[in-house]
Amino acid sequence: MTSIILPKIAPGITTRWQRFDELSAPALYELLRFRQQIFVVEQRSPYPDLDGLDQRAAHLLLRNGGDLAGCLRLLPRVEITLPIRIGRVAIAAGHRRRGLGRKLMVEALSFCGQHYSGQPIGLSAQLHLARFYESFGFITVGQPYEDFGVAHVEMEHSELA
Repeated sequence: MTSIILPKIAPGITTRWQRFDELSAPALYELLRFRQQIFVVEQRSPYPDLDGLDQRAAHLLLRNGGDLAGCLRLLPRVEITLPIRIGRVAIAAGHRRRGLGRKLMVEALSFCGQHYSGQPIGLSAQLHLARFYESFGFITVGQPYEDFGVAHVEMEHSELA
């Protein structure tokens, strides 16, 4: 695997994996509102975030003190021909460029290694973030495409692609 160096993370930053059924109603509301603020409002992309997939996903929540500062979701394979999917990777605007996205991705890849060793991993990256994902060993596997007004590209983890 690619050697990944994390910048020094500020004290008070914590992460926690939770299944959908482990999220309390207030925590679920906070998570969905957080994603809506970033993906729909900030990026001006009116897309259907509530896609019916959260219920089978593992959710990684990153907090600064008690405040939600980042998240991602990990979808297990639904059939042998499909990869595990990392998605909904988001960091609050005031917390960007501090290594928190890297922290989320390192934890997601570690989780995959522990629970889904040897299985392919894929993601749909916003095009401007492709280099970020490449730094974790992902490679582009298709042409860019528009998804609700935002350019994306499909990527797979290079060790498994």
